[in-house]
Amino acid sequence: MFSCPVCKGRLKQNKFGYCCKKGHRFDFSAQGYVNFLDAKHNPSDAGDNAMMVKARTDFLSLDLYRPLADKVSEQIAYYLKDVDCPEILDCGCGEGYYTNIYAASFPKGNFYGMDLSKTAVRHGSSAAKKLGINNVKYAAASCFELPFSDRTADMIVCTFAPVSNDEYARVLKKGGKLIIVCPSPIHLSGLKELLYDEPYLNKPNEYGLKNFAEVDSMRLEYEAELCSNKSIMDLFMMTPYYYKSPKEGRERLEHTEYLKTMCGFDILIYRKK
Repeated sequence: MFSCPVCKGRLKQNKFGYCCKKGHRFDFSAQGYVNFLDAKHNPSDAGDNAMMVKARTDFLSLDLYRPLADKVSEQIAYYLKDVDCPEILDCGCGEGYYTNIYAASFPKGNFYGMDLSKTAVRHGSSAAKKLGINNVKYAAASCFELPFSDRTADMIVCTFAPVSNDEYARVLKKGGKLIIVCPSPIHLSGLKELLYDEPYLNKPNEYGLKNFAEVDSMRLEYEAELCSNKSIMDLFMMTPYYYKSPKEGRERLEHTEYLKTMCGFDILIYRKK
């Protein structure tokens, strides 16, 4: 399924990794993922760093976002129920929490988790091995220059990650599905009440998906409780608020041991025209 990011030729897998007819090689890491990033897309600070990956991993291990993962898994299975051996890309997969759940819940699919952060895909690949999930492969890659040939994917899933109309349209087959997960207006409202004197609602994202038609959308909202400062700070570190919150709000959060907040997600489903 992978294509060579250098010459765009098809990559064949061997026991060491992948190789194309022109001899470009991409070896497996010790954890099983492959690095397709070149110098342009591989700065030292690309993607989440080790601290951010650990915070995200520790928070997600509480399974407070598991209802979201299960709901998206249902949609994957529903829209691909009539496709034999579907190819599914998880773009911007992070540390692989969602990717591994998707793959485990839909064993007939071939999943590919991709992220700029080598630290993140290293964790996702290691976790898949430990869980015995065999239908997922991980790669360090740019989701704006995917290592796949034209019209080869049946579905792309994008969970809290950037979206590319042109690249996703290039890689998806005609009629292929795109699932985007983004925050609903009230997502993490309880967290923002601590951080800001005047909390605000999340604004809807504008994706500019001119090559796609909307098929369906749904909203999932529920209340969650965080019962330790560590879990609260882990959540904070995996949000954009970590970079733009006022000092006073951060200090309030650092002394908070219990937080009740709404979790809200919009699941948007599109079809490639």
